[in-house]
Amino acid sequence: MNKADCYHLGHIAKLHGFKGEVSLFLDVTNPLEYESLDKIFVDINGFLTPFFIKSITIRPKNQATLKIDGINSDSEAQQIIKRQVYLPLTDLPQLTGKNFYDHEVVDFDLVDVNFGLVGKIKQIIDLPVNPLIQVDANGKEVLIPFVKDLIQEVNRAESKLIVKAPEGLIAIYLG
Repeated sequence: MNKADCYHLGHIAKLHGFKGEVSLFLDVTNPLEYESLDKIFVDINGFLTPFFIKSITIRPKNQATLKIDGINSDSEAQQIIKRQVYLPLTDLPQLTGKNFYDHEVVDFDLVDVNFGLVGKIKQIIDLPVNPLIQVDANGKEVLIPFVKDLIQEVNRAESKLIVKAPEGLIAIYLG
């Protein structure tokens, strides 16, 4: 499994209990969508290694307790602590309309309804209070608030994200 074919799910945070269980931090919007998770891919020295889940319990604060097949002691579990966890992109349900996954729009053209083509989306900066769309406009960085109401259209066929940025915002960066 290649990282390019996966999305980041979270990381193994710590041991849980005394029989090899671990706590998984889920870096997702809705952790309950993962309550029937049966496998994960753990980054071990740059290689995604599959692990099969015997049981999973979703807990508050985006945490889950995992019992992994073949890991029966704390010393065995210690090998995957602080490691990043991934799942295949094919496991994600297809989104439609204005809904999209952050990774899906990377390298899309960002077009403002008033300004026109701004540039290429580099990433969605997922800040808790004020997430941002980072755009490369011919070498200049443009940051646009990632607010659902500003998204006008997601054109997957043409790889375009069309927004209505606050008036004058783009001109501040490019003016």
